[in-house]
Amino acid sequence: MPSRRDFLKTSMLAAGALAVPRLAPAAAARAQGALPAAGGARVVSTWDFGVAANRAAWALLSQGGKALDAVEAGVQVPEADLANHSVGKGGYPDRDGRVTLDASIMDGDGRCGAVACLERIAHPVKVARRVMEATPHVLLVGDGALQFAREQGFPEENLLTPEAEQAWREWLKTAKYKPVANSENLDYRRSLPGGKDNHDTIGMLALDAHGHLAGACTTSGMAWKLHGRVGDSPIIGAGLYVDGEVGGATSTGVGEEVIRNAGSFLVVELMRQGRSPQEACEEAVRRIVKKRPDGAKELQVGFLALRRDGAVGAHAIQQGFTYAVCDALRQDRLLASPSVYATSFS
Repeated sequence: MPSRRDFLKTSMLAAGALAVPRLAPAAAARAQGALPAAGGARVVSTWDFGVAANRAAWALLSQGGKALDAVEAGVQVPEADLANHSVGKGGYPDRDGRVTLDASIMDGDGRCGAVACLERIAHPVKVARRVMEATPHVLLVGDGALQFAREQGFPEENLLTPEAEQAWREWLKTAKYKPVANSENLDYRRSLPGGKDNHDTIGMLALDAHGHLAGACTTSGMAWKLHGRVGDSPIIGAGLYVDGEVGGATSTGVGEEVIRNAGSFLVVELMRQGRSPQEACEEAVRRIVKKRPDGAKELQVGFLALRRDGAVGAHAIQQGFTYAVCDALRQDRLLASPSVYATSFS
């Protein structure tokens, strides 16, 4: 973050910490085809930090591991990265100075689990999986989620890092924040100490060598949000949805807009009806823009989809959304998503 929904400018992407070549949208489109016959497994995830996350997932997939285990392992990489201010223990706090985390995980057979507004636990995706496997529920929130994590033996720690606390105290000097969906990105940007830009949620989708699909999504949410605010990431059908007979989808951007449109579920259902992953993502973005004709140019939402045959699609409202693809052919591809508008936030 600081804006959970803030997107890097193209120039910053080129100079990113992961020194991975970024392809133009046309090149990205060519790389979205189905897996070659010798392929089998593939993992995709949002943003440039998805490259490192994909590598952790690929360490399991390349050995015949399960997609569910792979996505859980993969997204823990950005969750543990203190330099990542939009995911995990490095995340920026809400306006009360409290770091709250959201995560979901879903298997292709329909099993799923999620936590929201979880404090003091560094890896919410692990708690989400435990919710899926150890309870009859799908979503636990707030104090109840923390109580469950404690009972399951997860270690607690203070998640407010010195850097995040300094940024929060700097923000308090002006406390500029308008909880209006189509102005959040710009408000956050103006409020950031040092003018820093950051990424967003990590959503990951994996197909294993056995043909099974799974996905995970994890975030620290929007910086300086109202305490208790929950975005799309832990909402099954919004930030994440996987159907083993069809494919999976995940989202990034202003979570409220994704929730209003059941975004990831919509992408999967469009694929079920015969749309390609690319076409499905494009249609999901168009529906959001159609409902926000006067404010869409200040919004960012992006979708990423993986079909059961390995085909990939991505689309966003604004330029600047990137995603990483990893398979047997190459483990470090970072691609630029096509978008409705050709200019990113300024």
